[in-house]
Amino acid sequence: MAHWRCTKQKEACWVQREGIDDMAPDTISKPIYKILRELTQETRVEVALPLAIKDLVRLKLKETREQQEAFTQRYGMDFQAFQQAWHDGLIEHRHSYEVERDYWEWEATVTDEERLLEMFESLP
Repeated sequence: MAHWRCTKQKEACWVQREGIDDMAPDTISKPIYKILRELTQETRVEVALPLAIKDLVRLKLKETREQQEAFTQRYGMDFQAFQQAWHDGLIEHRHSYEVERDYWEWEATVTDEERLLEMFESLP
């Protein structure tokens, strides 16, 4: 089990490891610890950090889905249908800067959503 301890001298919190190497950082600054504690209402960093990360991933997922919805509204179809129509030459002005940019940005949101879902599922 990891034990966190704060000290005024170093103005940081650190973990004392007892055979646990699955935590990468050894320190967290006091200002970050205070924010983390306030946001999660949890004093134990090993509990607060996963809670905060889950919230961040949820927020990023929400933003990604909102971006996808904006593209879906703009083109009247989901990305998979848009991608097929684009390759079939059915999208008007498909080689214009705006349409190509939308294609790449929309594709990025789909990839981001997949990556974020994997992250969320891997969190404790």
